[in-house]
Amino acid sequence: MPITTRPATPADAAAIAKIYNQGIEDRIATFETRPRTPEEITRLVRRVHPIVVAEDAGQVVGFASPRSYRARDCYSRIAEFSVYVGGTTGPAQVGRQALAALIEESRKAGCTQLVSRIFPENVASRAACRAAGFREVGVYKEHGQLEGEVEGLASSSSVSSG
Repeated sequence: MPITTRPATPADAAAIAKIYNQGIEDRIATFETRPRTPEEITRLVRRVHPIVVAEDAGQVVGFASPRSYRARDCYSRIAEFSVYVGGTTGPAQVGRQALAALIEESRKAGCTQLVSRIFPENVASRAACRAAGFREVGVYKEHGQLEGEVEGLASSSSVSSG
């Protein structure tokens, strides 16, 4: 069965939390260290920026989540995003489809630009962003800490205006 995408609903919170928490454990996609609960995810689903899920045979296997880029009004139409994939169902395909759906849903919501910061060693995510038309615009040196070690991030950006 092909991978399908759709906007997330509060009913997806447990599946999204499970995938996100696996991403925290894997240590290749986030500086976060605290697992999230389905209740926390439910609050995120109800935000201004639309979260999308990717499904395989009716099961959520990935998601793409935007969040406000900066608090200032001048940045209100820009969102920073992350894509997470769980399980073993063709992760590249799932991630790319979730990202494509996020771009479309973000345009519908009035977002004019999406940006992301990705660990340089996360080759699959960087490739998925390039395939979606994003371009890398720089590398943050010593941007954050992961288990006490200072890490850098590649910055990917795209003008995703409709």
